[in-house]
Amino acid sequence: MVYLFLVLFLPLFGSVLLLFFNKKNKIAIKITALAISTATFIISVLLFLSFDSSNSGFQLYFEAVWIPQFDAGFRIGLDGMSMLLVMLTTFISPITILSSFSAIDKRDKEYYVMILLLQFAMTGVFVSLDLFLFYIFWELILIPMYFIIGIWGGKDKLYATVKFFLFTVVGSLFMLVAVVWLGFYVGTDILKIDSGFTTNFIVIKDAINYNQIPIDIQKWMFLAFALSFCIKVPLFPFHTWLPDAHTEAPTPGSVILAGVLLKMGTYGLIRFNLELFPLASFEYAPLIAFLSVIGIIYGAWMSMVQSDVKRLVAYSSVSHLGFVVLGIFSMTSEGIQGAIIQMVNHGLSTGMLFLCVGMLYERRHTREIKEFGGIARVMPAFTVFFAIAMLASVGLPGLNGFVGEYLTLLGAFKSPFLNSWTYTIFAATGVIFAAVYLLTMFQKVMFGSISNPHNLNLKDINKREWITLIPVVLFIVWIGVYPRTFLNVSESSTKALVNKLHEKKFGGKPYVHRLDNINKKY
Repeated sequence: MVYLFLVLFLPLFGSVLLLFFNKKNKIAIKITALAISTATFIISVLLFLSFDSSNSGFQLYFEAVWIPQFDAGFRIGLDGMSMLLVMLTTFISPITILSSFSAIDKRDKEYYVMILLLQFAMTGVFVSLDLFLFYIFWELILIPMYFIIGIWGGKDKLYATVKFFLFTVVGSLFMLVAVVWLGFYVGTDILKIDSGFTTNFIVIKDAINYNQIPIDIQKWMFLAFALSFCIKVPLFPFHTWLPDAHTEAPTPGSVILAGVLLKMGTYGLIRFNLELFPLASFEYAPLIAFLSVIGIIYGAWMSMVQSDVKRLVAYSSVSHLGFVVLGIFSMTSEGIQGAIIQMVNHGLSTGMLFLCVGMLYERRHTREIKEFGGIARVMPAFTVFFAIAMLASVGLPGLNGFVGEYLTLLGAFKSPFLNSWTYTIFAATGVIFAAVYLLTMFQKVMFGSISNPHNLNLKDINKREWITLIPVVLFIVWIGVYPRTFLNVSESSTKALVNKLHEKKFGGKPYVHRLDNINKKY
C-alpha cells in the first residue's frame, strides 16, 4: 500500500516542492525533477515485484469517502491491466524529463512543475476505482498539457492547444453525464440495490454483474463513455487534433503524449465500456472494429505523404492505436492481451521515435525530410538507435511491436464477437504500409547524398542522449524476446474479463483460453 501511495503522490510532492525553488537556479530545478521522477520509477519497480499476477481482482485497495451523500471518494487499487500502464507512466516520465534538459530553454521552473503534475494525474487515471475520482484525474491532465503545448510549443501552438483542449473537454462532458446517470441508475431500486447514488466502481460493476442493465440504456451509456475515450485514443474520425498537437508540442510533450496520454483512452475502453456495458459492447463491436481498421489504413496512408518527420510519426500513432482498439473489441484473451502489451509497445517505440526526431531538430532546427540525407555518415550511433525505434514500429520479429500486433490480429481473427476474418485481413495491410512509410523515411533521412552542407557538421549523440535512449532499447528488446514477463501480469485480469463477456454473450460455461501456448513460443 505504501508503494502505491508513493508512486501516486511523490510526483505531486515534487511539483509543489519546485514552486519554492528560485527560478534562476535552473540546474537544481532540473536535477530535482529528474530525481523525483526516477525515485518514483524505482518505487514502481518494487510495487511491480510485490504484485500478485495470479490474482485477477484489484489489489492494494484503499478507500476514503469524501462526499458521503453521493458515496464519492478516494478509492484506488491495481489489477494486472493497470499495473502495466502505471509502470509505463513511471518509466516514460524520467525519460521525458531527461530529454527536456536540452529541449526546454525558457521558464524551466514552470515547465518541470507541469511535467510532474502531469505524471501525478496520469498515474491517478490508472489507479482510480471511483468514477468521480477518475473524472477529476482525467480533467486534471488537461491543465499541464495545455500549458506544455501552449507555452513551449511551435509556431502554431495556440491553434493546436485550443483544438486539443476543445476535443477533450467535449468528450469529457459526455462522460460526466454518463457517470451521473450511472450513479443514479445503480443507486435506485431498478437494479434491486437501493444503495443510493454511488460512484464506487466496484459496487457499480458488481451491481451490473448481478442485475443486467437493459440494452437500450446500456447503449446510451456506452456511447457517452466511448466518445470520450475514442477522442483521447484517438480513433478515426476523432483523430484530427492529434497531428497538430504532436507537431506543435515540444519534443518531451510529444513523448509523454504518445507514450502515456493516448493510452488513457484505450484503458478506459477496457475498464469501463467492456466491464460495465457488455451487451452494448457486443452490439457496437463490429462498428468500432470497422473504424479501427479504417484508422489503421488511413493513418498509414497519411504517413506516406508527410514531408515533416514529426508529423509522419504522429499519423503513425493513429494507425498503431487502431490495432489496440481492434484487439480490445475482439473481446478475446489474445486480443485484449495484445492490446495491453501494444499500449506499452507504442509508448516505447513511438516515444523513442519522437526522441530521435527531437535530437535531429535540436541540431538542424528543421524536420523536413528533404533537408536531410546522409545522416548515417556523421551520426552512426544515432542512426542505430533510430533504426531500432523504426523497426520496432514496423513490427520486426524480435522487437516489441511484433508481439502486440501479432496478438491483436490473432484475437480479431478468432473472435466469436466480430465473427469475421475481414477485419484481420484489412488490418494486416497496415503492417505492410508501416514498413513502406517508415523504411522510406529512414532511407531518405539517413542514407543517400547529403542534401544540405549543414549535415556534414552534425555531432553524434552525447552522453545524456545515450542515457536517455538505452533504457528504452532494453525494454524494446526485452518485450520482443521474452514478452511473458509482462503478459503474465495482466493474464489473470484479462481472462476474468473475457470469461464474463463470454458468459453474457453465450451463457453456459465460461470461455477459457490460456495463453500458455502463446507465451511458450516466445
